[in-house]
Amino acid sequence: MEIITKYFDMFTEDQLDKYGRLENLYTDWNTKINVISRKDIDELYTKHVLHSLGIAKVMSFTSGSTVLDVGTGGGFPGIPLAIMFPEVKFVLVDSIGKKIKVVEAVAKELQLNNVQAVHGRAETVKGDFDFIVSRAVTTMPQFVNWVKNKVKKKQINSLKNGILYLKGGDLTEELQSFPQATIYNLSSYFEESFFETKKVVHLPVKYKG
Repeated sequence: MEIITKYFDMFTEDQLDKYGRLENLYTDWNTKINVISRKDIDELYTKHVLHSLGIAKVMSFTSGSTVLDVGTGGGFPGIPLAIMFPEVKFVLVDSIGKKIKVVEAVAKELQLNNVQAVHGRAETVKGDFDFIVSRAVTTMPQFVNWVKNKVKKKQINSLKNGILYLKGGDLTEELQSFPQATIYNLSSYFEESFFETKKVVHLPVKYKG
């Protein structure tokens, strides 16, 4: 938990309590359903929670925003972001039912009323969103193809509506078709070695009516 408060100091007692309970919840669920690799569960707060909150260093969502988390797995980045932004609605989607079962259980246990879990593919989710978030589920061109019709026209945030993608490594080739993309190096915000090659990519996506 200390690693979260090291970089974020605005949390309420309720939020700190929710973050604090994540370890036991995911450790328990991981014994039933392998949603986080065995070696990573011991570093849950660095590799999953803080990594997810890297998006919050780039974008502080305005109250009333809607966010779609595609390929959420066990709930990342959606669950940590939903704790931080209780006035923002998060829809977490994954095609693997047992992982969505974990998301539903964690959200219920933490009383995250701003989280909706959906078993399915991104393309089948109804509605549109201010932002689409994800953790490296596929290449950017493929991801854009999945979500290009899911972005709202009206802007209410400081960044243009679109994609906020957590990704690592050299993205030069992958992003060559997207000159409008902005790369934020998480090493600029977090000093741990895990974040040396980790990035948040913001890609504005135009509304398609």
